[in-house]
Amino acid sequence: MNLPPPVLPKCTRHPDRPTGRSCTRCGRPACSDCLVQAAVGSHCVECIRRDRPDTRTRARYWNAGQPMLATKIIIAINVLVFIYTNTGSSYFNSGGMNKNLVDLGLAKVFLYNGEWYRLVTCGFIHFGFFHVGMNMFLLYQLGSMMEGEMGRTRFTLVYFAALLAGSAGALMANPDALTGGASGAVFGLMGAAFVGMRLRGINPMQTGLGLTLVLNLVLTVSVSGISIGGHLGGLAGGALCGLFLFSPSHRPMPQWVGYAAPVCVGLAAFLVAYSLV
Repeated sequence: MNLPPPVLPKCTRHPDRPTGRSCTRCGRPACSDCLVQAAVGSHCVECIRRDRPDTRTRARYWNAGQPMLATKIIIAINVLVFIYTNTGSSYFNSGGMNKNLVDLGLAKVFLYNGEWYRLVTCGFIHFGFFHVGMNMFLLYQLGSMMEGEMGRTRFTLVYFAALLAGSAGALMANPDALTGGASGAVFGLMGAAFVGMRLRGINPMQTGLGLTLVLNLVLTVSVSGISIGGHLGGLAGGALCGLFLFSPSHRPMPQWVGYAAPVCVGLAAFLVAYSLV
């Protein structure tokens, strides 16, 4: 006696396709196009979609996998501004100044015209490959050490607070010179890290940070053309932020203080700069 061939079920998503396979999770029949290989068996598209984390969770996972995002963005902005301010100018060839650098640099005379944006933009221009390369190298090293512990927002706030403090320091020390560079902000990060180590019982002079800071201070006062006020102002601003961000365990600070402190330091630096004009 001849038995009729078995009738295969139809794919749930493609009713015109008979299939002998099914999802090993929900058991629904599915064709090969609708199954995805899993660790055990194959799952249908619906099960895969249902098990996928929601948008907020995926964003949190992505965020956790980017421990130096703020550092990398700041470095990218500096590099792009360096290319913009120097491409097509005489700077690469003869070392001469160009209009793009002057338009973003800081000097007291420009502030008389209300160009206060220069307090920030001056921190993103650089006068040569060595200048931008050294600052970005130090920024990367400091970011790898500090951003993960401080958090992206507080790290960025400290960076810009130190930048503004460096601008104020440059105006105090040499108001007529055209000033530019991320050195003030970088010195501020070193100052914050130095203070943080001291507050936590670590001697910074026994670490690479202490040697780096001392070496850069020596270069600051011994090499001509370096903004001493910008470096020391940024260092002071960052160190002041560090007093509130890295409190010792026996004297914890409220979390909001870590955000408010760099904002207040940046505002104070702006007021100092405003009072000099």
